[in-house]
Amino acid sequence: MRDTFVPRCSRRALCGAALGALALASLTPLSAWAGDADDQAEWPQSYEASPQMAVGREETPILSPATVDATQAAIQKYQDIVTRGGWNAVPSGPELRIGAKGPRVQALRDRLVASGDLDPIAGAGAVYDSFVEAAVKRFQARHGLSQSGAVNEGTLTELNVPAAGRLQQLETNIVRLKTYSGDLGQRFVVANIPAAEVETVENGVVYSHHAAGVGKIDRQSPIMQTHATEVNFNPFWTVPPSLIKKDLIPKMKADPNYLTDEKIRVFNAKGDEVSPSSINWNTDEATHFKYRQDTGADLNSLGFVRINIPNPYGVYMHDTPSKGIFGDDFRFVSSGCIRVQDVRDYVAWLLKDNPGWGRDQIDEVIRSGQRLDVKLAQPVNVYWVYITAWATPDGVVQFRPDVYQRDGAGPGPLASAVPAQPMAIPQE
Repeated sequence: MRDTFVPRCSRRALCGAALGALALASLTPLSAWAGDADDQAEWPQSYEASPQMAVGREETPILSPATVDATQAAIQKYQDIVTRGGWNAVPSGPELRIGAKGPRVQALRDRLVASGDLDPIAGAGAVYDSFVEAAVKRFQARHGLSQSGAVNEGTLTELNVPAAGRLQQLETNIVRLKTYSGDLGQRFVVANIPAAEVETVENGVVYSHHAAGVGKIDRQSPIMQTHATEVNFNPFWTVPPSLIKKDLIPKMKADPNYLTDEKIRVFNAKGDEVSPSSINWNTDEATHFKYRQDTGADLNSLGFVRINIPNPYGVYMHDTPSKGIFGDDFRFVSSGCIRVQDVRDYVAWLLKDNPGWGRDQIDEVIRSGQRLDVKLAQPVNVYWVYITAWATPDGVVQFRPDVYQRDGAGPGPLASAVPAQPMAIPQE
């Protein structure tokens, strides 16, 4: 299996297991576990040495019967947690990191033990040691956060979502997962919008993971089923009508050189190029023209590649010149389309049934700058889904924010609203 995802976390190698402490207990002097909590020393063994609780790169597709079964088991686990009173909140305050001391650290230990991120044997003490750091990394991995090992504001917010809220999230998403538990095809693509991630699946196994940039909260990526049918190399980008009013006109008013700097050309209804200076940007005149950005990944919003997936929303998947977004926790940055990390590997997988289209050929056509469209020999099923909670067969339970407010859990971290309607107009 070829992994192309260089994510915020490497899930199975991320953090170690507190369960490893159980195995080490027989080798560790009792004095290492005893003493005043405030004087607790750093554990001499690395908490990251044992793989039992590691959150790894998952090979089971998020859309699969195995995920449904694992999520059903997670629901039972969280029902038990809620029945036992859930977990206590971690008090707010300055960022917590290794070396910190005090009652907030003990509250953090208790919280991590309650959700299974920290083994109870390492749960006592008011010192933020390597066991706590690794448990925090595990928690961050399960919630799609950067694995800093420190409790910042974002991590604290996720820690303090009540257990009952997480249970409701799982119960909502098991219904969604069951919808996709049938035969999705031998080869297919899943874009999970709340996770801002794309996975390719072949013969029931995840082939590659890719971070993604998805639709903003006010320009949402739609939920849909379609097919990847064509790859456009070195594409032009035509500014969608919706973005002319929302983005392009305001930018031209602020900077008359904007179109020239962005290498965006203006064409009239006859197809003739016109000068931006000839347009009155303070009227609706600007909406009567076509705006096309030149090819070239340095500025072109589509980067080197666009993947066509026919749909009524006018959206697609593509490269981006803004690669830095893939390292961010919050990747809700587009106007509806999905930007794909390591897009060349993704395209190579899509074109694997096309003779003569290996990675070398893909790199060569991109280097040439040649405009070229290649139809897939075999269209590939594509699913854009909205899954905010699921579990994997190894027992790891994953949660993502309900960014589009579709989980129906009321105000707060799981905010509810009438499901937003995707914008049925072309989007970037």
